[in-house]
Amino acid sequence: MSILKLKPACKDYLWGGRRLADEFGIEYGGERLAEAWELSCHPDGSSIVAEGKYAGLTFPEYIKKEGKQVLGINCRRFREFPILIKFIDAKDNLSVQVHPGNRYALRNEGQYGKTEMWYVIDAKEGAKLYYGFKKKISKEEFRERIENGTLLDVLNEVSVRRGDVLFIESGTIHAIGKDILIAEIQQNSNVTYRVYDYGREDANGHKRDLHIEKALAVTNTIPVQRNNSSYPHIADCDYFTVDKLNLDGHIMDSMEGKVSEISFLSILVLDGSGRITCGGDTVEYRKGDSLFIPAGSGKYEIKGRIDALLTSVREKAGPIRIGVDIGGRHTKIGIVDAQQNFLDYRETDFDESITPEETVKQTAQTILKMLEDAQIDVDQCVGIGVGVAGTIKGNETVKYSNNLKWKDVNVAGIVGEVIKVPVIVANNADCAVLGETAAGAARDYSDVVMLTIGRGVGSGVIINGKIYSGLSGSRPELGHMVVSGDGRRCSCGRCGCLETYVSATAVREETLARLGREMEINEVLELASESDKCKAEGDDAMADRADACIAADIARRYIGSLTDGIVNIINIYRPQALILGGNISEIGDNWYNELKVAAISQSFGCDSDSVPEIHRAKFGRKSGVMGAANLM
Repeated sequence: MSILKLKPACKDYLWGGRRLADEFGIEYGGERLAEAWELSCHPDGSSIVAEGKYAGLTFPEYIKKEGKQVLGINCRRFREFPILIKFIDAKDNLSVQVHPGNRYALRNEGQYGKTEMWYVIDAKEGAKLYYGFKKKISKEEFRERIENGTLLDVLNEVSVRRGDVLFIESGTIHAIGKDILIAEIQQNSNVTYRVYDYGREDANGHKRDLHIEKALAVTNTIPVQRNNSSYPHIADCDYFTVDKLNLDGHIMDSMEGKVSEISFLSILVLDGSGRITCGGDTVEYRKGDSLFIPAGSGKYEIKGRIDALLTSVREKAGPIRIGVDIGGRHTKIGIVDAQQNFLDYRETDFDESITPEETVKQTAQTILKMLEDAQIDVDQCVGIGVGVAGTIKGNETVKYSNNLKWKDVNVAGIVGEVIKVPVIVANNADCAVLGETAAGAARDYSDVVMLTIGRGVGSGVIINGKIYSGLSGSRPELGHMVVSGDGRRCSCGRCGCLETYVSATAVREETLARLGREMEINEVLELASESDKCKAEGDDAMADRADACIAADIARRYIGSLTDGIVNIINIYRPQALILGGNISEIGDNWYNELKVAAISQSFGCDSDSVPEIHRAKFGRKSGVMGAANLM
């Protein structure tokens, strides 16, 4: 079905009237109907499909049944449905209130903040509302006026009439006055901090709570400049775009449009009657109706008389993505912009003493801190990609990680509880090759194999531009190819795996045993380079630098084992490019060139053009972070 007609969730707040029921035909048997939530997925009140094959389903149930593609491509960046559309009938004055921004609301309320717009459907002569302050005031004066009841004296009073539009950003103090009927389009949030309520009491004789401390923390006390134009729209922001439609039924009695895969279309009927046709469906509309057309429904036609608000979601302006790479030794986090630049990058040591769940939660909190330090609002983030060394289930859960000793860890769920954006989880070696393919050393190739050398040896394979995931997502594990049949015992249970010879763990174990201290491979290669200098200086120098000779032996064995692994990969896959990432990407040019020449010369058909290019990763240790960001 291409057109849904929705029934609203109804609210009987004490300041409400009866116009929504009496004039707009909204079914409600209560004494007053203050708000009708016409398009809502909010847990405090969801709208319901009124007719057709989905009749009786709540709007969230419909989305779950049909899939999030009905919301459109531009909604992928939202973990939850992004907006809430409602009618508001203010028979009496609403409380003076303020809504927090996303960063504060996520940290303190566990949901997004609230930016909204008002369209004045009707207002009695002389009707007014409050919008910001008359003049700049201090936080101290703000608190004092809340406490002594003089806050209205410094608020900006605005006279309104039918057709007026006001855009209320989070942090703007505001209140709807009595005798005003409004259509409100807002972020999908119900967080409100009340600061003045006219001394009213509820049905039990209790005054409603004020939220002074929270309001002080989020309110902008500088006067707001009212912007009357979002041309060509009546309102436009990262959460919603609103257009006004008017057909008089005579000179203009029809309108055609198209709902593409980019976004759904919501039609809120303020007045009129007629019919809408889309995809073979025809639905009658009248005043007060709320209609939803799923993304990708194609062409539609509206015929009749109509005064309506059309709402969709546009592409985000200035988006950023977060990439996370959780490996055996470090957790790496980066903020990446639309041009594939790192805006910030941090590494923390992996703490084996805490639970996997606590590790993931701390990582999410670090992300929030990075955004705050960079002065980037959470809502600029279109999603978080997390690469983890392990087997991933359903792009959400680490099913098993040998290196991390994790099992069945719902990474996406834990991160999503802290930061309400989409989260995708993948193997971090796949992320590394994706990062180099998206913006790094492999960006010009469609068939790529990458080895990422760290605590273990990870591998990522791209064939025809797509990550090769293997049977049931089990993916290639090239670090566990055998390069020495009777060699060292591997954690996988076999002997002679590549990982037991070239991983950082293997190098540290060998240097500790032979040199008395743990070293990284770049340190070993640097020390090994000194043996050539010692040889040139004679036997005495060699005797004094026995450690350099040992390092040279370790280095030769290391390069030999890595060469064997690379040759096997070339002979099996014949990729266009082979990328070396992680610790090995940081080695000096001499050693890199030696490795490259050895690998190519030993590959089958080395004199042909089927031998791939061998590159060090452009992003080095950051490849997995860049790739994780590109999961979004």
